[in-house]
Amino acid sequence: MTNDTHRVITPSILYFGTPVVLLSTENEDGSCNLAPISSAWALGRHIVLGLGSDSHTAHNLAQRPELVISVASPELWERVERLGPLTGASPVPEAKRAVYRYEPDKFGAAGFTPVPSDLVTPPRVGECGLQLEARVRAMNPGGGGAFFGVECEVLRVHADERVVVPGTQHIDPARWSPLIYNFRHYHGLTPELGHGFRSETAALTRPGPISVDRVPSAVTPL
Repeated sequence: MTNDTHRVITPSILYFGTPVVLLSTENEDGSCNLAPISSAWALGRHIVLGLGSDSHTAHNLAQRPELVISVASPELWERVERLGPLTGASPVPEAKRAVYRYEPDKFGAAGFTPVPSDLVTPPRVGECGLQLEARVRAMNPGGGGAFFGVECEVLRVHADERVVVPGTQHIDPARWSPLIYNFRHYHGLTPELGHGFRSETAALTRPGPISVDRVPSAVTPL
């Protein structure tokens, strides 16, 4: 017989270890907004994003559906956190004024480098090892109007050459690691435990994660 050590709790959040991505979107005046989120997941060539319905990013995407999803890595956490209290909305919505402040240049405020995209207007984040150019295909309201589930089709993937298995179109999971948001704390991945039965890189990957905290000298569209 097993002793049950669990108890019922009511946590204020449910970020149980999710990746951090940076969303580049176009503002009404043609400038760029940059926002971190930790609700993103992939289905094939589509990424689903969870956005608050009152967010400036959601407003931008409803009007201009192009974006870049730049996937942050662990060494970027401090710069990601600099974006946390910033908003691109002016004036700042009343509900956010106690915590957030308006910042028109989020790239500069966080120390990130904008890099031109190939197929969409918003720029990529140069320091991120994976950058996905995308277009919104649907914005589905949920939570009684509190959020949108935003379905995005990925149009082009840019990967730092150092995290691609040479001679392939595969990301090397031994050398690439996403930044993880775990109950509002930042983490990286622990060493690999094993691989799934459908893995295409099990015999190709090499040990040793690397830092991709730089503007890539070359990018590889996959």
